[in-house]
Amino acid sequence: MGLSTWVIVLVKDFDSAKQRLGPALEPAARRKLARTNAQRAVRAAAAGDRRLVVAGSAEAAQLATKLGADVIVEPRQEGQNVAARRGIDHAVANGAEAVLLLSSDLPMVTRKAVRDVLDVASRLTPPTAVAIPAIGRGGTNALYLDPSDALGLHFGADSLAAFEREAQQRGIGFVVLPSRAIALDLDEPADLARARRAV
Repeated sequence: MGLSTWVIVLVKDFDSAKQRLGPALEPAARRKLARTNAQRAVRAAAAGDRRLVVAGSAEAAQLATKLGADVIVEPRQEGQNVAARRGIDHAVANGAEAVLLLSSDLPMVTRKAVRDVLDVASRLTPPTAVAIPAIGRGGTNALYLDPSDALGLHFGADSLAAFEREAQQRGIGFVVLPSRAIALDLDEPADLARARRAV
């Protein structure tokens, strides 16, 4: 890992986060869960050379600042891909070459898990991408890019296949790296049950 690898954590506004957990959790509980997960992700991101939080609200920004991360606040929330692009642009403008984009919805993520991803990535020859798949839905919970513009941004349902397809088209090295600590994200009530079983 070189001296210009940034871990970029994408943190939504806590009040609007986790809407799909509505059938299982009251709004206050969803808000608390989103805040706790964000705190965990920002701490885990300390495994990188620099941490940047793309915050969807002033409250999320304040939390990240208290944890010692660099922060940019979104002028408006326009989805994960726009947030990721804002983060990459800021990181590159400040010297980043490689980036690791990390979701903030990961109840089991640890600094060691992030370090393990970066260690694997550091042994690859760029241009390269490393994707950590989500459980179910074909999503991607973390994405390493070296250089930072190696691939476009396709976060959402079936994003893993979209990233891999583009990598093949562009001749970019692409590695799918399963990680138990990063695989589980909290999107739907069934994910809460998985998280409880994993504890």
